[in-house]
Amino acid sequence: MPIRALIPRVFFIIALYASSFPLLYAAPGDPIEVEADQLDIDQKAGTAVYTGDVRIRQGNLLIEGARVEILRNTDGELSRAIALGDRAYIRNRFEGQETITEGQAKRITYHVAERRVELINRAELSQGGDQFSGGQLEYFIDKGVIQARSDVDGSNNQRIRMILQPEQQ
Repeated sequence: MPIRALIPRVFFIIALYASSFPLLYAAPGDPIEVEADQLDIDQKAGTAVYTGDVRIRQGNLLIEGARVEILRNTDGELSRAIALGDRAYIRNRFEGQETITEGQAKRITYHVAERRVELINRAELSQGGDQFSGGQLEYFIDKGVIQARSDVDGSNNQRIRMILQPEQQ
């Protein structure tokens, strides 16, 4: 089959697959915009792997990295997004929160159902004026809990630092 005949089918598969990964807490009907140099889809495994200056946006959610893996559960729903790179990045205004949360690290894992974000290696997280950094940060969205660690496997310890803004009266 000539490549030209495959192009409409490939775009249909990509569009169908991307639409099966609605990212969390965007307004209904928000389009998913993806930019990358390469895409590898394994429908049986429920994975999509984007590589090369990846940028995924839907509503308030933005995920960037050199590589981003999207994983579905058995029901076809987004279960995890993993962004990797020298400075992988996530930004979102999570449901029920007034401020935007931003994070950077070498590895960011967004556990959708658990509403939890892990940032590993040179991790930074900011929300409002509060800032946290360290080797590992784990943010439990619903609880408003951040756990920080200085140790990272295969790397030197990265001391925990934080700046907390006084509460406004």
